[in-house]
Amino acid sequence: MSIKIAIAGNPNCGKTTLFNLLTGSNQYVGNWPGVTVEKKEGQLKGHDDVIVTDLPGIYSLSPYTLEEVVARNYLLGENPDAILNIVDGTNIERNLYLTTQLTEIGIPVVIAINMMDVVRKRGDYINTEQLGAELGCGIVEISALKGTGIDEAVNLAVEAARRGRQVPKHNFAGCVEHALAHIEEAAVHGMDEDRQRWYAVKIFERDSKVVEELKLDNDVISHIERDIKRVENELDDDAESIIANERYVYIGGVVDRCYRRKNKDGLTTSDRIDKIVTNRILALPIFAVIMWFVYYISIGSIGDFTVGFMNDTLFGEWIVPWVTSTLAGVGCAPWLISLIADGVVGGVGAVLGFVPQMMILFLLLSLLEDCGYMARVAFILDKLFRKFGLSGKSFIPMLVATGCGVPGIMASRTIEQERDRRMTVMTTGFIPCGAKMPIVGMIAGGLFGGSAWVAVSAYFIGVLAVIITGLMLKKTKPFAGEAAPFVMELPEYHAPVPMNTLRATWERGWSFIKRAGTVIVAASIIIWTLNSISLSGGVHFITEQSGGKSILEALGGAVKWIFAPLGFGNWQATVATVLGLMAKEQVVSTFGTLASTTDYKVMTAEILGSGLAGYSFMIFNLLCAPCFAAMGAIKREMNSAKWTVGAIGYMCVFAYAVSLMVYQFGSWFTGGGNIIGTAVAAFILAFMLYMIFKKDKKSTPTVANTEKQNNLVHK
Repeated sequence: MSIKIAIAGNPNCGKTTLFNLLTGSNQYVGNWPGVTVEKKEGQLKGHDDVIVTDLPGIYSLSPYTLEEVVARNYLLGENPDAILNIVDGTNIERNLYLTTQLTEIGIPVVIAINMMDVVRKRGDYINTEQLGAELGCGIVEISALKGTGIDEAVNLAVEAARRGRQVPKHNFAGCVEHALAHIEEAAVHGMDEDRQRWYAVKIFERDSKVVEELKLDNDVISHIERDIKRVENELDDDAESIIANERYVYIGGVVDRCYRRKNKDGLTTSDRIDKIVTNRILALPIFAVIMWFVYYISIGSIGDFTVGFMNDTLFGEWIVPWVTSTLAGVGCAPWLISLIADGVVGGVGAVLGFVPQMMILFLLLSLLEDCGYMARVAFILDKLFRKFGLSGKSFIPMLVATGCGVPGIMASRTIEQERDRRMTVMTTGFIPCGAKMPIVGMIAGGLFGGSAWVAVSAYFIGVLAVIITGLMLKKTKPFAGEAAPFVMELPEYHAPVPMNTLRATWERGWSFIKRAGTVIVAASIIIWTLNSISLSGGVHFITEQSGGKSILEALGGAVKWIFAPLGFGNWQATVATVLGLMAKEQVVSTFGTLASTTDYKVMTAEILGSGLAGYSFMIFNLLCAPCFAAMGAIKREMNSAKWTVGAIGYMCVFAYAVSLMVYQFGSWFTGGGNIIGTAVAAFILAFMLYMIFKKDKKSTPTVANTEKQNNLVHK
């Protein structure tokens, strides 16, 4: 019989790093039953009979977020044999709040105090033997970054699992304990002793899910309610706050006895860095400079060189000519040679040519995430987003979406308030994902000489679209109201772990490559076929002798007028834009299939012409409706056909409006201004400005709400 060990801890405490060390390649990833939160399990290296489950990062077992519900449902329903609780030693008080709840469940708990190398570097000391005695748990000092103490922690967890259940030890104030004893006697005396404590505390907190689960009689509930109100009156607070305060009082006493700080009032290295990078004046400029540097390397300098080599040399001079000559040498028909060389290899090659560029981008973003900076960005943007009807928690899905929009949209499930969640779903698609970055790279390299500013502007146009949308939509009834408070643990800065960084880079890049090898291949064949067959004068393949207008040209020509005011009203750009709804990589693939060259710079100029038209084309494809897979994610998260259509429709209309303004206003600087088009663009701009600056009567900040915005948890 296998042993099940659950890894639990706060976000950013090192759980993922430890899980990867414990399981290596023996991991399998899916979703928790019935929800879209990622589930990670793996077989412990060297132990065929031990299964390790990585629970979502949580701060408590209260049912406020989907992660917390998932974690406690697993612990209570699946009954793992032991819990390996990862605690950040640099912020031990905050982390032990979850520990006190885990020990109440009755499952054996082993505490692994992580980041001990940082604790020692500060000159601090944790008496782990005394701390373990106080908490009634085995304790091991580890460093997930350096891999120290890992084996000892796992062995201790396996031993604890084999010993069996335990009863929690910590106590609260006398009046609270008296009420909990009454609750245990009245409501949970029939269940296992090791579970009674947890259920009694949850009943005291009036946890609706627990009360519903236990199906208590009204008489029992009334009796319990009298005990709870008696404590609330005595302590002059609500029940949930009383329990939270009791936990911190208990934790404070334990830490005072077991934790000795060398410099109680001094600033850590992370504190000193945060004084600069989270400064209210410097934070956003620093973020902009860092993102410019990221895109300069990945798109403008090294990235542009790799794209040129991949498209012009590897595919243009080597692979495509070799495929063509090889097929001709074995006597293949000209149409088959064209299908394989121009349709499949040319179409897929146009996308794969951007893979090195994307991998560089993903690597740099992974480094920023792993070192702890991106957690600060969420805090920085919370101050900005809150003014526009969103919270910093909305940045997390947007960060995930830089790899792929689908998990980014799914990550919105962590947002409690429905209006915030719906707005996040609607706006997450504005952030350039990995599939959109080849479009950015193609425009920046093909029409702007590899300018990093074009790529950086693409990212910040996405952020600006989120802000403008928030400003406009929060004035409407469905989205009115204050943004929810945002609490986030900021980890200590540390050197990125190479394996973690490379793993995150590969996962994002492999997803990009798989789509090129499946969806793009099929689409390239269809595009080549439709572009090679004409219906003029009967169905026939187009040759130099037969001529004729292809089916694809006829279809694109019929609707190209829609995009003419945006500057790219030819059939090739129209077809690429429409097919981009299937997969955003398909935009570049379509260019590769329809153009007369494999040189991506010549190809881009041939289809789009001017830099202004190309920039307008890029903006529309970045902001309009995402790919089919992301649309499916929107449908699942909205759980409403009306909201899904509204979200996708809004994105398309918003993209069209912004692209129209860019092209029409920009045309006056290039000598091609159009009075009617400019008038329409001016009307759209005036409407947006009206919605942005319109007084919001439905949402008035209060003192209480303002006080809740103290959202930086970092000691």
